[in-house]
Formats: sequence, structure tokens, C-alpha cells
Amino acid sequence: MKAREAGRESGCRLSTFSAWSYTSGRLWLEILPGAGAVVGGLIALASASRPVAMFGAWLAAISGAWFALGTIIGHAWAGSGLTAGTPVGGTLTRVVEQIGFFTGLGVVIVFLAALALGRLSVVGIRDGAIPAGSLPPRRFTLRRRAAPEPEPAAEPVHSESVTQ
Repeated sequence: MKAREAGRESGCRLSTFSAWSYTSGRLWLEILPGAGAVVGGLIALASASRPVAMFGAWLAAISGAWFALGTIIGHAWAGSGLTAGTPVGGTLTRVVEQIGFFTGLGVVIVFLAALALGRLSVVGIRDGAIPAGSLPPRRFTLRRRAAPEPEPAAEPVHSESVTQ
């Protein structure tokens, strides 16, 4: 409720005072990419499997890219003029709405997804699969070399011969 009132107070809105008005433009440009970003982020955070987490991060990255570019592509998409609504206000307000609702939000989502993908694309030492019963490659061993065993001292040699 407070978010809707804050939007009204600042003048940032798209074509209507109703916060929950549904259009196909809002479905394709706001709801689906938002759901994709949330689901992808949750998959990336909750998964214990690297490939599944990478899928979630890619889903979030694609959703963020759609947030950033969807309004631009939507105008040319099959000539339908797909829009989330008409921005209300002056030039500055329209620019702030475009950046805050779509482009800026998409860039932030893509940035966070790229961070996750970068982390997931590097295989750490502990994550590498080492076959059971084999030693890891030499450069990854954490054992220290044992110091060489000291050679036993030779028995002293006497130059005098003992006669009996």
C-alpha cells in the first residue's frame, strides 16, 4: 500500500492510477521477467548442484536483459507496439521511470547474475572430482615432504689393532 502511495506522490507511474491493472504489455515486460529473475535467483541460491545453480543464474541474467531491452524490442515486436503503459509526467519523470522500472533494474539484475555465473564457472580445488583411492595432482597436495631420514652414523674405525 505504501509503495503505491509513494508512486502517486512522486508522479512515477505508467498510464493509470491503479497499481494492479493488467495489460499484455505488463505481462511481457514486467511480470514474466520479474518472475524469471526471482525464480532464477532462488534456484542459484538454493541449489547444491553447480549445473542447476548455473541454470538459475542464466535464467536471472536473461530476465534482467529482457527488463533492460524489452521495452525497446517490444515496440518492434511484430508491429504490436508492446508497451507497459504510457509514462506520465514531464521529460525528467519519464527518464527516471524508464531507468527505474526497466533499464536500470535490468542492468542490476544482469550484474548480479554475472557475478554468480563468474563464481560458478570457476572450479575450486575442493570442488574438483578426484577419483577415489588416487592422490590429487602434485600441485594440489597439501602434505609437506618428509625430511630425509638421517643416515646412521658409521662406527668409528680404530687405527690400532687389538692383539690378544
